[in-house]
Amino acid sequence: MTKSRVKSAPQARTAKYGHRIWFFPDGDLPPPGEGAFKGHESLIILNPNGLNAEVQLTVYFTDRAPVEPARQVVQARRVRCFRLDQPIGGYRLPFGQYALKVTSTVPVICQMGRADVRQANLAYYTVLGFPAGSVQEARCVTK
Repeated sequence: MTKSRVKSAPQARTAKYGHRIWFFPDGDLPPPGEGAFKGHESLIILNPNGLNAEVQLTVYFTDRAPVEPARQVVQARRVRCFRLDQPIGGYRLPFGQYALKVTSTVPVICQMGRADVRQANLAYYTVLGFPAGSVQEARCVTK
C-alpha cells in the first residue's frame, strides 16, 4: 500500500479544483408523496480545496423575482448536502419549477439529485450543473 502525499498548507490553500459559479436550470421540487421515502431534490457541494467555501444560492422562478437565502459554508475538503425540501438559510423553496445559481468564494463541484415518488416506479437521478466560464464565449464580429 502506498501513502498518499498531503500537500503543505500553502499548496492546499491555493489548489483550485472546480468552479466558483454553477447553474442548474431545471429545478422542479416534487411533492413529498405519501410513502416512507419522500420526494425531494438535493444540492450536493464538494469542496476539495484547502479553504472553506462561502456559498450563495440564487433561486430563479417563472413568476417572481429571484431569492437569495442566507450564505452557507462548505468546509475545506468536505462535502455538504442541502435537501431542497427543507429550509436553507431560513428560506423554504416552494414546490414546482425553479432554477438555481450557486456562487462560491472558492472553486467547488456541484451536483443536483432528484427523487420523484409521484409514480409507483420512483425516479431518482443526479446531474452536474453547468459551470460558468467553462465554455469560451463566442465573439461577434461585424464588418
